[in-house]
Amino acid sequence: AAEEETESAGRDLMVRPDGDKGHSLAERLSILYHRMTWRMPLHRLRITGKMPLRLLGAPVDPMPGNRTQGMAIRAGHFLHRGVQLDLSNIDFANLTVPPAFADYLHQFGWLRDLEAAATRDQAVPIAESLVCRWLDAHGEAIRDPAWLPEHCGWRMLNWAAHSPIILSSSDPVYRSRILSHFARNARHLDRTADKASSAKGRLVAWSGVVAASMLLPEGRSRRIVGEAGLEKSLLEFFFEDGGSVSRSPDAQIEAIILLSMLAGVYAAAEESAPSALITALSTAVPPLTGLTHYDGSLGNWQGSGAIAGEYIAQVIETSGVRARPLRQPRGWGYQRVASGQSVLIVDAAPPPISRMTSAGCASTLAFELSHGPHRIIVNCGGAAMVGATIPADLARGLRTTAAHSTLCLDDRNSTSILANGNLGRGVNQVEMIRREIENATRLEISHDGYARRYGLIHKRLLMLRTDGLELRGEDMLLPEEGRRRNRKLSVEFCLRFHLSPDARAELVSEGRGVVLRMPDNSMWQFRSTGAVITLEDSVWIDGEGRPHPTQQMAITDRVGSGGGSTGWLLKKMG
Repeated sequence: AAEEETESAGRDLMVRPDGDKGHSLAERLSILYHRMTWRMPLHRLRITGKMPLRLLGAPVDPMPGNRTQGMAIRAGHFLHRGVQLDLSNIDFANLTVPPAFADYLHQFGWLRDLEAAATRDQAVPIAESLVCRWLDAHGEAIRDPAWLPEHCGWRMLNWAAHSPIILSSSDPVYRSRILSHFARNARHLDRTADKASSAKGRLVAWSGVVAASMLLPEGRSRRIVGEAGLEKSLLEFFFEDGGSVSRSPDAQIEAIILLSMLAGVYAAAEESAPSALITALSTAVPPLTGLTHYDGSLGNWQGSGAIAGEYIAQVIETSGVRARPLRQPRGWGYQRVASGQSVLIVDAAPPPISRMTSAGCASTLAFELSHGPHRIIVNCGGAAMVGATIPADLARGLRTTAAHSTLCLDDRNSTSILANGNLGRGVNQVEMIRREIENATRLEISHDGYARRYGLIHKRLLMLRTDGLELRGEDMLLPEEGRRRNRKLSVEFCLRFHLSPDARAELVSEGRGVVLRMPDNSMWQFRSTGAVITLEDSVWIDGEGRPHPTQQMAITDRVGSGGGSTGWLLKKMG
């Protein structure tokens, strides 16, 4: 999002670019035409050339693999987000799995998992068999999706990092097929890296070009072009504060792992990594840790699930960066308040640009709250984790405003989600003021997502006490300044607070309050100045893409053109 700073100290105004509708028809046609040219004889001729006799280096993969998924491969099937694929009859040319699963296969991220669960002698025959079968399907046929630039970039890095298990064979024919693909993959990236359809895709593709320049002979000119493309893609992918433009924690994690692996390629080649790479990696970690709760686990934002603290710690260790969490980013947009053992995280920015995300959520002004090891208020999350347990229809619902702990007016999203999956009109401006006051941190945030349709601005006040034991809030619907009021307006709103599966809720005071009991026997009390509170069913998605049934506190009332407000209090008892 483009950003402007107002004259008032401590006041930030974040603006979503006008006309954000994702890729235009002309752009989509251009992408389609470019991919069609891959099958033409001229392109095949361009990527044919001299085969290297060996790789010039063997970089180390700094990221540990998933042992569970690795054991599944040893047992005879791929496992990804609950979906199994039998290895005995796998057809790489006609995969019928969710897109993220197909990415996992074509990018060869599974090599990391296999090595985490097997000795080298155990891994080699499995890896060689699967690589051969993939080459049978895609080694000569240059087509979408196996040869997408982002897949080629990851394949370059993953094959190189795990070359000891895929290049240990003494069979000269097999080795020549592998080394030939390295060269063809690199030449394909040379011509397609800048044509990837997303900022993330271009970052991965240019990383693959740079890696190829140091892993394959005669890479001097490729390195010059590749490093220029990499620097350009870094500026496109990241905000100045180090957060991903997609505002997706998953994309942030992937970028950190990618850049860490690329830095490892430089180290293996005994070369110094460029300053742009080092700077990007060092600034990418604080925004990610800014989204972590007290126990180090990740909140549910922009399609991600609640990723475990152990995995986040591995990502940070992989990067080699040690930095404090980012509390007040501008572009990244997530405000973090840590008080005592409580952590409050708030989405205080417009939704991401459509062309930068495929699972953007209408979550503006939503928040999460944790205390110690327990989450209390959460968002549903998981919209980008389509798999066996999250079908596409559910994933679409998880993107809505109602799936987040914020206010929903007239059962509509604060930013519309179009039929093609893009984010449409809605939140254009978010205004935020953060102040440290006596014994508390105060956030005052507003968005205009309902202004166009109803002439009302949603403003949220949040105040977390310095000991972390009390969170006060007020949600207001205010008439938009300078707009003529519709005196006949009467519309229903619902203020939702999704509860962690850890919390056991019980209505008290004739529906004016709720007592939340946590696993450690501590209790929190929620009270509202508005209408009666109801407890409704909800769902919470963990970091593996598994849904967990839970509840939500809902306050439903009506508002007219003059607006209204609802105050509430969440306080630890005893």
